[in-house]
Amino acid sequence: MDINITHWSVVTAFPLLSVLTLLPLVTIVGVWRSPSAAMALRFGYTGTLLNVLLSIYLLLIFDSENSGIHLAEHLHFLGMSYAVGVDSTNILFIPLTAVLTLLALVYTSITRHVTDKLFIACILGYETILIGAFAALNVLQFWFWCALELIPVILLTVHSGTGQHRRWVVARLLQYWTGGLLMTLAGFLFLAFGLIDSEHPLSFDWLILKQNNAYLHDEVLIFVLLFFGFAIRMPLFPFHGWLPLLAEHGTVASAAIFLVGLKLGVYALIRYILPMVPGVAEQWETFVLTLGLISIFYGALLALMQINIRRLLAFAVVSHTGMLVIGVFNFNELGLEGSLLLSSVYGLATAGMLFCAGLIYERTRTAFIPRLGGLFDSNTAIALLFLICALSTMVMPGTPGFDAAHLLIEGTIEEDGWLIAIAILVGNVLAAAFLLRAFQQIFITAPKRTKHPYHCSHHSVIKERIITLVICGLLIISGFWSTPWLKFIDQDAVAISLMYPMHNSQQDNKTAIPKIITAPLDDKDSRNE
Repeated sequence: MDINITHWSVVTAFPLLSVLTLLPLVTIVGVWRSPSAAMALRFGYTGTLLNVLLSIYLLLIFDSENSGIHLAEHLHFLGMSYAVGVDSTNILFIPLTAVLTLLALVYTSITRHVTDKLFIACILGYETILIGAFAALNVLQFWFWCALELIPVILLTVHSGTGQHRRWVVARLLQYWTGGLLMTLAGFLFLAFGLIDSEHPLSFDWLILKQNNAYLHDEVLIFVLLFFGFAIRMPLFPFHGWLPLLAEHGTVASAAIFLVGLKLGVYALIRYILPMVPGVAEQWETFVLTLGLISIFYGALLALMQINIRRLLAFAVVSHTGMLVIGVFNFNELGLEGSLLLSSVYGLATAGMLFCAGLIYERTRTAFIPRLGGLFDSNTAIALLFLICALSTMVMPGTPGFDAAHLLIEGTIEEDGWLIAIAILVGNVLAAAFLLRAFQQIFITAPKRTKHPYHCSHHSVIKERIITLVICGLLIISGFWSTPWLKFIDQDAVAISLMYPMHNSQQDNKTAIPKIITAPLDDKDSRNE
């Protein structure tokens, strides 16, 4: 099986991926130089809206009928390599990042951060980092973007967080993330230096590394370093300890974009582990499956015990991550397609619930569920947003999560049997329990304390409805019309499923050896034969 590479100049008149990455940086310059906060916010709106339009254009020109890398860009300068491209594994995450960044700015204009240029600049910088990381086809380039992500997270938490122990939270975050970054860097270095015994010089290019993985000698060590480094990033049990702290003490606007960043860990499994060390990944399947199941139930049970809505959503993410990891390690196209689509759904829906939590906090000055209640009549738009997002994460029919979870369960049955599939469904029932319980306590149950009236401007109400309409519209439309989204991720999911030596050896010798059309080597890669 060949990997087709389509250069950007064949499809469009300008390097679209680089423009998507750099446009927020240009917008930051306008934000800093603007004479007033209102003008700074207008610059932010303009840049993020333009990026949303460009991301829609990206979806329109993406060739979903053919697998491989599309809109590829390759530059070499000063001994460094710059490579970006899109395929089925990252095509949905880039538009999702652009949309949530725009909504985060809309949310910012409702809150007290509307006059804060640093806050707006950090949101835009975060967009650049995430798009750059998702589009990267160079392992050091990807690691560089992941390391840069610490900057806006720390600045937003210390400068604009809501908790009283923000610096302590940042210290804990650095402990976790520094360990993860060091492990992934070591894993990437082992990957790159594995080329020493081949005909290629030292390279960090993903395409070259993927082609030459037969020369690797420390495959188990590479898998361990990369998997545990990405497990911190997702986060997967037991590497999740930083997420509830950051959710509780950080900012809602940054957390909404950060939820897409969490999916960067799941994406990294698919991009940098499965193609590089597929045989070792298959050998570690039972271990990863165990961690995934523990994450599902641990996260769900801890979410049921929370009285802080932000911590509840953080543990919900831990539970969702276990489900996504199991789908990735199903080693078939059904599980992989389900995990990719479900990652996008979880990112959008959980961001919607976080916006709800933030808007409720702006009204009541509390995030504690027992202190809330009876908010449905006075906050109908927010209540509907929370309900539809909760139903999406519960994978109810009519939401995009339903088709995604159906694929994931089918892949799990095919790979691991009915018992594991039933366990995943039970975990999903627990997710329904804690989300519906939270909805009832916040919006339906009579309040347990005297309500203080909240005075808001007409414009803020309009912006709240904009957030509600955009997120609910995307979830409902994609739920009833999921075929185009499945087509985006179908081709490369099938291609990836053909590279597993153990599984394909049981399927009448259907193994396919991936080769790169633009840089063929001698026929020495007998790894998957």
